[in-house]
Amino acid sequence: MQKRFEAWGLVMPLLDHPDPNVQFFGAHTAQVKIARDWESFPSDNTESLRDLLIQLTARSVAIGRSKFILRKLFVALTSLALKLVPGRPNRWPDWILACVTAFSGHGASTDHIHDFLAIVAEEVGNADLVGSSKMQMQQSLNDAVHMVVQAVKSTIEHGSQSLPEHELQSALKCLQAWMNLLPTRELTPLIPLMISLLNPVSDDSAGFIASSETLQEMMSKSALADGSGSKTLTEPLLLWLDSIGGQVVEKTVTTGDVSPISHSLCQLLVALGDHSTSYIAANISSPTPVTPLFSPQSVHSITKTRGHLAQNFLKYLLAYTGLPGYYGVDEEESEMTLGFWYLLQETLWTTDYYIPEDQNEPTNSDRNGPEQITLAKAVYIELVKILRRKATFPAPGSGWTKDQIERFQVYRRDIGDTLINAFYILRDDMLGYYIGDLTERLAVEEGQRAWQEIEATLHCVMSIQEAMDMEKMPFISRLFGPEILGKLPTTGHLRIRRTMLNVIGTYSSWFATQPAIIPNPNAPNLLLAVLNYIVCALNDSSLCLHAANALRNLCDSNRKALAPHIAAFAELHAGLEQIPDTEKSKILQSIASIIQALPPEEEIPPVEAIVRPIVHKLIEALKSSSASPDEARSLAILHLEALSGIAKGLTRTTEDAFGLESDPTIQAESENVSNARENLKMITLREEIYGTLRNIVDLWSTDAGISHALSDLFKSITCLPTDVTLISLPAGPLLELVCFAAQRHLTAAWLTLAAILISQLNPPSLLLNVPRRRPSPEAHGVVMAALPVLLQCSLNKLAQPGEMGANPDIVQEFFSCMDRVSQDFTDVFYSLPHGALDALMQCAIQALSLQERYSLVSACNFLSSLIHNSSVHEELKPHKRRILQTHGRAIMRAVLEGFAGVAPRSAMPNLIEMLGTLLNRTGDMEGVDGASTWMAEILFSDDFVPSKATAEVKDRFVKTVLGSRSLKRIRDAAQQFTLVARGLEGSNFGIASVTM
Repeated sequence: MQKRFEAWGLVMPLLDHPDPNVQFFGAHTAQVKIARDWESFPSDNTESLRDLLIQLTARSVAIGRSKFILRKLFVALTSLALKLVPGRPNRWPDWILACVTAFSGHGASTDHIHDFLAIVAEEVGNADLVGSSKMQMQQSLNDAVHMVVQAVKSTIEHGSQSLPEHELQSALKCLQAWMNLLPTRELTPLIPLMISLLNPVSDDSAGFIASSETLQEMMSKSALADGSGSKTLTEPLLLWLDSIGGQVVEKTVTTGDVSPISHSLCQLLVALGDHSTSYIAANISSPTPVTPLFSPQSVHSITKTRGHLAQNFLKYLLAYTGLPGYYGVDEEESEMTLGFWYLLQETLWTTDYYIPEDQNEPTNSDRNGPEQITLAKAVYIELVKILRRKATFPAPGSGWTKDQIERFQVYRRDIGDTLINAFYILRDDMLGYYIGDLTERLAVEEGQRAWQEIEATLHCVMSIQEAMDMEKMPFISRLFGPEILGKLPTTGHLRIRRTMLNVIGTYSSWFATQPAIIPNPNAPNLLLAVLNYIVCALNDSSLCLHAANALRNLCDSNRKALAPHIAAFAELHAGLEQIPDTEKSKILQSIASIIQALPPEEEIPPVEAIVRPIVHKLIEALKSSSASPDEARSLAILHLEALSGIAKGLTRTTEDAFGLESDPTIQAESENVSNARENLKMITLREEIYGTLRNIVDLWSTDAGISHALSDLFKSITCLPTDVTLISLPAGPLLELVCFAAQRHLTAAWLTLAAILISQLNPPSLLLNVPRRRPSPEAHGVVMAALPVLLQCSLNKLAQPGEMGANPDIVQEFFSCMDRVSQDFTDVFYSLPHGALDALMQCAIQALSLQERYSLVSACNFLSSLIHNSSVHEELKPHKRRILQTHGRAIMRAVLEGFAGVAPRSAMPNLIEMLGTLLNRTGDMEGVDGASTWMAEILFSDDFVPSKATAEVKDRFVKTVLGSRSLKRIRDAAQQFTLVARGLEGSNFGIASVTM
C-alpha cells in the first residue's frame, strides 16, 4: 500500500487514529514516501507538504504522543530536508531553526527539542550524499551549531540536582550526536559543565554516566580528538581525577565492588588515556605547574605539576588493570585498560620528553637513564607484576563454567600481547623478574608450591618470546635447567605441564642458537632435558597434543643437534603404538626431521624403517575395505596423515633450503640425495608408495576425508628440484592420479592439486635474473595428456544448468588451474581435440556474469593470461587471432554488461583489466573487426542489458576509451560509466564500490 501514490493522502488520517500503532504507521508512511517515492510527488506542492509535516509534528509533540512516533516524524522531517535543501535555490532555508521554532511555539519541552536535534545530526550524517548536495546539507548543520550548543548549555546549567533525569539525558545525547560538527570554540565552554556533572557523591549515577559518555565522545570524535586541547580538556580532567575521581578508584580497590559510576570512570580513564597518550608520556616527570583554566568548586586550589598528574593517572589506571578477583567472574574492567599500555609504549619510543629550559639537550648516553625513563620502567615493572597475578587461574574446583574459562583464556592471550609491549620497555629486566619469580616459588618444598602462580608466570614467559632476540637473552638457560624445569611435575598437574610444553615449543629455536659443544662437560644437556620432559608427556592423553606439537617444533629447529641421538628416536618410534592415533603423524614428522639431518646415505635405513610399516598398513586397510569399510577408511586416513608427516619432516627447513642453484654446497647436497634415491631399497619403496596411492585413489577417491588426506600428502611428497627427498614422488604420475580422481568425482580440492602439480612440472629458477625455462618435452607430454581429462570432467559438470552458481569453489579452482596451464603450457590449448577450446572459452565467458566475485575474477585472469601469453610468442599469434575472431565479441559483451550491472561491483577492476587486454591485443587483426568496433556495436545494440546509461553516456564512454592510450584513463572512464549505468552517480556508496 505504501508504494501507491494514494499513500501520500493516508498520513493525516493514520496520525489522527487513536491506536498508537496506527499512528506510528502513519509517521512511517510519511518517512518512506519522502525517502523512496519523492519523484512521484508533485513539485508544485512541496512547500505545502513541508508546512503540513511541520504542523503535524508540532501538534504530535504538543498532545504528548509517544516518543517512538515522534522519532519517526523527526526522521520524516529530516528526510524532507534532504530533498529540499540541496540545489539552487534552497527550498527550505534555516530548516532546523524553523522546526525548532514551530515546536517551541506549540509548547514542546526541551527534551523533545534535543531529541529532534539529535536525529537531525544522525540522519544527515548517514545520508548518502556527495558533492554540492553534501556541502549544502553540511552548511545547514553548521548554521545551527550555535543554537544547538546554547540549547544544550542552557539545559545543563540548570544543574543535575534540579533537572529531571530524562531532560539531562536527552541534552547530552543531543550533544553526542553533534560532537563531530562542533568547532573547538563551541566545545571549550561545555567542558567545565561536563566535568561539573561528574559528581560521584551524588545519588545521580545517571548524570555521572551520561556526562562521562559525552566526554568520551568528545575525546574520540570531536575537534579535540587525537590529543588536542591539553589545556582545556586533558589537564582539567586530570585535576578532577586527582581531587575527586581518585576517591572512586580507591573505594573500588578497597571494597572490590565496581559500581556503575566506577565502571563508567574506568571507561573515561581509558578514553582519556587514548586521547592524551602523548601528553602523559611527554610529561611523566615534568615539574611544570598546571594552572587550571577554570576552577570548579570540587577541585582543590593546590598547585599540581604535570608530572604529578600524569603519574597519578597511571596509578589509577594500574589500579583498574589490577582489580581484585578474576576477569569475567569478579570484574569486567581490567581488560578495557590493556590497550592503553600498548599506546603508551609506542609513544614513549617517539616522545620528546620534557627538558628544563636551563639544561642542554641530552646526549645519546644520557637518554638511557633520565628520570622519565626510570619512571616509565617503574610503571611497566608494576604492570608486569599485576598482569602476572591477573593471569593466574583459580585453584581446581572453582566451579567455573565453560564460557567463563574460555573468556579467561582469551583475556590471558590479551595479557600476553600487552606483555610484549612491556618487554620493549624492560627487556632483560622483565625476563629476569620472571625467572627469579619461578626460582623463588620452586625453591620451597614441593607440597607448598603454588602451582597456579607458577603456571601463570610460565604463561607470561611464553607470551613474550616473539619479541626476544634469542641469542642475547642470558636467562633462558635457567628456564630449562634443573632449578626450574627440573623441579616441575612430570605427573598430574595437567595445566602447568601443558603450559611448560607450550613454552618448550615456543622457545624451540633458542636451542639452535647454543654452541654445539657444551664448554663444561659436567653441565646438563638442556636440549636432552626438554626432550625427556616432552617424551614423558606423550603417553598422557590429556597432554599428548601439546607434547607432540612441542616435539615437532623442537626437532624441526634442532635437527643437526639431535641427529647424533637418532637411536633415542628409534626407541620413540618403537613405542609409537602407545601414543594416540591422532598425534602419531606429528611424532613421525619429528623423527623424520632428525633423519633428514643425517647424510643422505645414512638416511636410507631409518627412512625405510618408518615408512615401510605405514605402507604395509595402508595395504592392509585396502584389503579389509570390503569386510570393514568404515574402519578401513578411518585407518587409511590416519596412515596417509602419518605418511604426509614423514614427507614434511624429510623436507629441509626454510633456512637450509634457501640458496642458489649455482651454490656448490647446494649442488653437492642435491647430488648426494640423487645418489641415495638411486638405492634399490628407495626405488622399491617409492614404487610401493605410488602403487598404494593409486589403489587408494581407485577405491576411495570419492570420499571427502580420503581426498583431503591425499591432497595434503601429494603437496608434501612432491617438491621443487632443489628440495628432493628420498621418498619424493614426481609430479607427473601424481597428476595422472588426480585426473583419474577428478573424473570419478570432481571437487575443488582436486583442481587445486592439479594446478600445484602442473606448476611443479616447470618450476621457476631460484635465480632472480634467470628467465623462466621452457617446459621439458616430458612435462609437455604430461600436460598434453592431463588437460583434456580435466576439461572434459569440469566442463561436463559446469555445463549443467545452475551448476556454476551452485559450485563457486569448483569454478574458481578450475579457472585457476587453466590459468596455471596458460602461463607455462599455452600451446597445449591449441592442441586440444576439436571443439574443446571453444567449449572452454564459452564457459569462461559465461563465468564473467557470475555474482560470486572470486569465480568471476578467476575466469577473468584466465582469459587475460591466455590472450596475453598467446600474443608474446610469435608462433601462437595465429591461434590468438582465431580465438579473438570467434570469441572476442562475446568477451567484450560480457565485460560491458558487467559494467552495466550484471557483474558484482567488486569485480570492476578485473573487468577493466580485461577490457584493456582486448583493446591492446586486437590491434593486429587485419581485415577483421576489432575491440573498438565491438564496443560501439554492443553498447548501442537493442539487446544490450537495460541500464540507466543514456546514448550520450555510452557515446562519451566509447570515445574516451578508444581515444585513450593509458590504462588509467580507461579505468576512469569505465568507472564513471559503471556509476551512471547502475544509477549510483553522485552517491558515496557508488563511488566507494568502484574504487575499492
